[in-house]
Amino acid sequence: MFRLNVSPELRAHCPHYRCAAVCAEVTNTPFSQGLWQEIDSFTRELRATCTTDSIKLQPAIAATREAYKLCGKDPSRYRPSAEALRRRLLRGLELYRIDTLVDLINLVSLRTGYSIGGFDADKIQGSVLELGIGHAGEEFEGIGRGTLNIEGLPVWRDGKGGIGTPTSDHERTKMDLGTRRILAIINGYDGNTEALERAAAMTGELLRRYAASDGGTVAEAED
Repeated sequence: MFRLNVSPELRAHCPHYRCAAVCAEVTNTPFSQGLWQEIDSFTRELRATCTTDSIKLQPAIAATREAYKLCGKDPSRYRPSAEALRRRLLRGLELYRIDTLVDLINLVSLRTGYSIGGFDADKIQGSVLELGIGHAGEEFEGIGRGTLNIEGLPVWRDGKGGIGTPTSDHERTKMDLGTRRILAIINGYDGNTEALERAAAMTGELLRRYAASDGGTVAEAED
């Protein structure tokens, strides 16, 4: 299990920040029909009830956008992943099909509005992760994005460097078909611990259903 710390720098800008983390042993697969039926169902619901203008009003997304501003980043240029996923669906596009673990994390993010870091736990350096703020010139290779300017973004770092922001995770610790242990960090800038607990429970249930997992263990970040 990992220890999750929040740096004084991040806490000073985002005093309401809370998170939940799910760590579980898993079996990944290229595709899950049952999972995609759930994704398709959510897509129909979202398109029937939301607009691109209303996305940023969703509480978890609104709080993440505000955190970006407080940390020094423009959330309209570097969108939180949960917002970007919803916008993609409302533009009439389908989600990319990556693999079961990535698709599963995307579904939880879509449903809850939380930006979630999904990591291959065996690729993380050390047992302590700390949430801070990105620095000028800090190297970060976003998954499928190339070099990402993370200055002013909240960023989780392991013993080697940054591994995840609400906009994109790092190539170094990404999940793939060989992943056998997942660490999912659900980032809540709204401070709603009950909603975070529900999101963690949802993640565990989906892992049991589609990734041959026992649902894993849940931890919260420490100051």
